[in-house]
Amino acid sequence: MAFSSGGNRRALAEINVTPLVDVMLVLLIIFMVAAPLLQTGVKIDLPKEKTPEVQSKKQPLVLAIQKVGDDYKLYLGDTEIPKNELGEKLSTNMKLKQDRTLYIRADQSLKYGVVIQVMSLAQAAGVESIGMITAPPEVP
Repeated sequence: MAFSSGGNRRALAEINVTPLVDVMLVLLIIFMVAAPLLQTGVKIDLPKEKTPEVQSKKQPLVLAIQKVGDDYKLYLGDTEIPKNELGEKLSTNMKLKQDRTLYIRADQSLKYGVVIQVMSLAQAAGVESIGMITAPPEVP
């Protein structure tokens, strides 16, 4: 502390920002490393077509159909569901009961009949609107 000739003591009231900057840089590095790990999902080979983007403020309910060899797997969000339980899972889903809209992401190499069968089950479960998700076309 510095003393003045009048005998008054003054405390130093400056904040040392160096530790704050150090902590912020460490947090930045942690988030940069963790961000790619948070992007999980089902690997789907989507057909590449130019389609309008979905304009929705709410996160849509997505049903993914993944081709596995000669068979396929179903995922509601990131959760795998058995094929024989699809109708039950869709009819009891609260988000689907409110929105009545389902988006389907399907591998482009799936048979047409598989996608139609899934769409038919969805309509039977109360879905009023079905959207198909595609990937944007590759620009040469």
